Amino acid sequence: QVQLVESGGRLVQAGGSLRLSCAASGRTLSDYAMGWFRQAPGKEREFVAGVNWRGGTTYYADSVKGRFTISRDNVKNTLLLQMNSLKPEDTAVYYCAAASRTLRVTTYIQNYDYWGQGTQVTVSS
Repeated sequence: QVQLVESGGRLVQAGGSLRLSCAASGRTLSDYAMGWFRQAPGKEREFVAGVNWRGGTTYYADSVKGRFTISRDNVKNTLLLQMNSLKPEDTAVYYCAAASRTLRVTTYIQNYDYWGQGTQVTVSS
C-alpha cells in the first residue's frame, strides 16, 4: 500500500498563493488516481481537485476552479496543488488521497483508500 505525507500548509493573507505537496512512498503513484480534499472545522471533508493516473485529466470543485491547479509527477512520486488567489473560506486542513479502485479522475470520497495526515492552510482576511 501507499503512504502519503502532505506539506506546504501555513498561514497566508487573502489573495496570496501556496503550493501543497504530497509525497508518496511504498507504491508507485501511477497505480492510483489522486485527489485533494479539505475539511474545515465543523464541516464535512470535501473534494477539491482530482487527477487521473497519468495526469492528463483533472477535475475541480466549482469553489476552486480557476484558482487551484492539481498536478502530479509519477517519476518523483509527488502530487501537487498550486493554490492562487486564496480566500478566507479556503481555510481548512488539506488532505491528499489515493484511489486504487479506478485510474480515472474521481470526485467520490468513497473511491479513495489511502490518506495523508493533512496539512493546515489558514487564510487571513
